[in-house]
Amino acid sequence: MEKSISGYTKLAGVIAKPIKHSLSPLIHNTGYRALTIDAVYLAFEVEETEFDQALDAVKTFDMLGVNLSMPYKQKGYDRCDTLSESAKLIGVVNTIVQRNGQFHGYNTDGIGFIESLIDEGISINNQTLTILGAGGAAKAVICQCALDGIKEINVFKRNNHSFNHVQKELADISTQTNTVINVFDYADKKLMEDIISKSDILVNATQIGMGDNFDLPIGDNVKLTEQHVVVDLIYHPLETPLLKLARANDAVVINGLGMLVHQAAYAFELMTQEKMPIKIISERLIEELNDKERE
Repeated sequence: MEKSISGYTKLAGVIAKPIKHSLSPLIHNTGYRALTIDAVYLAFEVEETEFDQALDAVKTFDMLGVNLSMPYKQKGYDRCDTLSESAKLIGVVNTIVQRNGQFHGYNTDGIGFIESLIDEGISINNQTLTILGAGGAAKAVICQCALDGIKEINVFKRNNHSFNHVQKELADISTQTNTVINVFDYADKKLMEDIISKSDILVNATQIGMGDNFDLPIGDNVKLTEQHVVVDLIYHPLETPLLKLARANDAVVINGLGMLVHQAAYAFELMTQEKMPIKIISERLIEELNDKERE
């Protein structure tokens, strides 16, 4: 018999705008039910002018904690009393745990990425990684890989107004972690071809290939082989055009579902001190995503 909500039920949630599309309530509530944890997880769509008030409510209601998505990861970082090593390096948080009236901030995205590789028996030790894109998810991946001992990271980013700023940011991270990090112009497809040919791991952190977009994020002449591990952080669809191409060339392929589940699992454990049932959650998410693809 399923336990009903009572006066003892704890509250957790995600704060963002927009957020109604989020899979986080499905993930966490499925985990709570599987482990009979007396808690409920909700999505809170909050205006920027009300963010501080919303975060204050985490203390007022003695919540387990909250996840944060855009545009509140930086604002949340600024409100934390303590920060994890990766959160300090990345400069934003996506998870705040409330304990004894204090906010403890974490960024679980990079750890989720590393765990998704471990699931497939992939180590980043002494490897060269090329990543396409330099947004929030990309930065989390870059920072965690740098912290965890990768040899070299090559970043391809559009040469727009933020290019020089990103170069400086990543140069600082390179210095702090003693990791080689290079930033290149995304439009230089010949250089991209050469760099990827010498890389062990290729990561797509752009939105190219998401939903009904059937484009490839790499140039036409990029050669993928059985020596490559190709990761697409997109999870809808579960197999993007990039992953289809990589699979056809015998590369190891990993979609974004693993990172999604593992970053949530780390947040789940931080809030509940319980291990999230990864297998149950993954099966439920695949079912949900397959239903969305059929719509």
